[in-house]
Amino acid sequence: MLRDYCEELMLQNPGTTITLDVEPVNNADEPTRQFRRIYVCLGALKHGFKACLRDLVGLDGAFMKGPFPGQVLTAVGVDPNNGIYPIAYAIVETENRESWTWFLRCLGPDLDLDERCNFTFISDRQKGIIQAVSNVFPSAEHRYCLKHIHDNMKLYWRGKAYKYILWRCAVATTVQQFENHMQEMKNLNVDAFNWLSKIPPKHWARSHFSVLNKDLVKARDKPIIACIDFIREYFMKRIVTVQKVIEKSKGPLTPAATELMKVIMKEAHACKTIWNGGDKYQVHGPWGEQVIVNTTTMTCTCRKWKN
Repeated sequence: MLRDYCEELMLQNPGTTITLDVEPVNNADEPTRQFRRIYVCLGALKHGFKACLRDLVGLDGAFMKGPFPGQVLTAVGVDPNNGIYPIAYAIVETENRESWTWFLRCLGPDLDLDERCNFTFISDRQKGIIQAVSNVFPSAEHRYCLKHIHDNMKLYWRGKAYKYILWRCAVATTVQQFENHMQEMKNLNVDAFNWLSKIPPKHWARSHFSVLNKDLVKARDKPIIACIDFIREYFMKRIVTVQKVIEKSKGPLTPAATELMKVIMKEAHACKTIWNGGDKYQVHGPWGEQVIVNTTTMTCTCRKWKN
């Protein structure tokens, strides 16, 4: 029945990739196999991600509920409105290095990624994901979800002050700014500072960067076919909803980009620029800071443009 469902799904959705994995058996002549894993990447989602390529992929896993044990693994990107763009999903026996490695090896060919790709992956620091990304895409960069870091921090240190300083550390664009905010954390609580220092900043702080699941809860207690079909329908509805929002936007930009541009324009009024006659500008900010902007390479010494 599951194979029939897969065949029909690929027939109705051209370009779809489905990988079905079963438990190994001693006798190859046995007519039936025990289900182990299934990976699905719908053709339309695959082509949409490639058309609006943004080299960021989020990875996450969630427990199945009820009488059906296992894990739902998902890969998502970022859509033109800075929202979540679903890419692929899978049901596996457990969330570990082996299952994540299998998932990423399925995902790579669909997104035209090889071991030399420099994509950025973001996850919740689950050990299996960390090891799998390192093994399958050794040249890629791996970031940690700041929300998960904060959730872990709250187990020991609560309060708005900790969250505020943590976010200031994360969004700082230069190493000096990062170190200044880390000093603020140290002044607030030495133990919290030591705990945070053990997490390599290259995985969560912008200053050290080189140049979904809550919506799927209703699917986790369903049988395999019902579960993967629920996820397919949810992804389809989400894409249509985002399309309707973008179609209502006024001007050439999406709603999120329009609001971001308004903030940037407001901040720009407080800056003074001096042109060097070529492709560089010396920019003085409202707080006395000074940076160099190169309009050809689209870089700035503040690193905000790059990140």
